[in-house]
Amino acid sequence: MALALYTFGMFAKPAADPANSGFYELNGPIFDLVDQADGLIARSGYASDAGPKPWGAEVYPSFYHEKGDGWSPATLSLWTDLEALFSFTYFGLHASALKRGAEWFQKPSWPPLVMWWHRHETYPTWSEGVARQEHLHVHGASPIAFDFKSPFDQSGAPTRLDKARIQALQAKNNLDD
Repeated sequence: MALALYTFGMFAKPAADPANSGFYELNGPIFDLVDQADGLIARSGYASDAGPKPWGAEVYPSFYHEKGDGWSPATLSLWTDLEALFSFTYFGLHASALKRGAEWFQKPSWPPLVMWWHRHETYPTWSEGVARQEHLHVHGASPIAFDFKSPFDQSGAPTRLDKARIQALQAKNNLDD
């Protein structure tokens, strides 16, 4: 069993707008870091890019509004545990990018990420990630779809992040706040 993660955001301006240049400058280095991150099992690629193969057809949630770009930033990945994902997400270069998110993205009225325990031997698909995110948006956190504020363990019970493990991962990976 692995922890699945789907993220989705929408640019405030069209994707090619110069206002998004900082996002593009950080995107490649962040993908390089995630590919080496402790706890990452695998991540989906995109049909339009070189790199990992996509896990099914890329689809977007009902909150997506087409601006003539034909796409919006989204990720789909598998992780060993909550703490490894949290450490990557909220420390280091990725955390720096998150702090700048208001420069590039609309303020979401939806959950920007969703997690669930993936019990299958195949990878989750983009459409499964979308369905889980929409479920979290409509119904709130449950073992079906949750976030870091209300996480669940592999058995479906509410849980808490292990702060000592997060600190150990942060120190091991030399991540700054």
